[in-house]
Amino acid sequence: MLFGWIGEAAALGTAACWAFTSVWFSAAGVRVGSLTVNMLRMPIALVWFALWGLVARGEVFPFDASAHAWVWLSISGLFGFAFGDLCLFRALVVIGPRLASLLMATAPPITAVLGWLVLGERLSLVAILGMALTTAGIAWTIAVRDPAHLGSAKVEHVPREPAERRRFALGVMLALGGALGQAIGLVLSKYGMRDDDPFASSQIRVLAGTIAFAAILTAMRRWPRVVRAFSDRTAMVQLGLGATFGPFLGVSLSLVAVQLTEAGIAASLLATAPILVIPLAVRYGGEKVGWSALLGTVLAVLGVAILVGPGAMDEP
Repeated sequence: MLFGWIGEAAALGTAACWAFTSVWFSAAGVRVGSLTVNMLRMPIALVWFALWGLVARGEVFPFDASAHAWVWLSISGLFGFAFGDLCLFRALVVIGPRLASLLMATAPPITAVLGWLVLGERLSLVAILGMALTTAGIAWTIAVRDPAHLGSAKVEHVPREPAERRRFALGVMLALGGALGQAIGLVLSKYGMRDDDPFASSQIRVLAGTIAFAAILTAMRRWPRVVRAFSDRTAMVQLGLGATFGPFLGVSLSLVAVQLTEAGIAASLLATAPILVIPLAVRYGGEKVGWSALLGTVLAVLGVAILVGPGAMDEP
């Protein structure tokens, strides 16, 4: 029974990694810029993957992976890292962290639908209930948190002016694009890696993301900013920690999750990262959490309990 929960445990482990990573990357982004953070996290993670591959498999790069794996995992990396992350980070600026995170809570149901269409996965009614409760709890918790503590984006209210409405609509589309990119990335990861090593599969995804971000930085002529970031030791330490627990451990555990459980269930558990950030925000960011947010947290935890319960994996 315990072995049957490895996928779910890996998904929750990923959420924990991403919770800590968000704190470190946010701090580094304030110092050197979010695009620089997005770029530098990739090669740092690739160093860890190379060391892991050398020790675990005797290969610095997964040259032994099939052409099927290289093609689909690379496409997965482009959707998940390049398209999805770029949309999300831009949405954070356009409509603010609260609304962007709220819209990102649509990733689990999108993933479940894609898992059904692409992979033929089926969820039991119990799993659907757990996924719905988890998503609702996450959305509720994010919605009731005070946006004053979550950033300085200009759009955190109902827009009235035409230009503001267009900006709001753009932000909504970007956030939904981030959710779609994450969902496609997870489903294509499962399709591409099959029974392959999740760490080697993650390395292929990160390599594809690195190439994509390098091309974006070249087109935007942002390399001087990236080079200047190396002189900020504090930011580099934060980047190193974030890359270790994010693109290396977190992403690899997420592939363990989708490999061993349904993509929709994995996505729902991965999406609990904002819930796990709350105690970190209270401890290190000075945020205050009210009873409404705690209620949403309880709802999300109840959904998680259902998802890792014995009925979630049964056929409907």
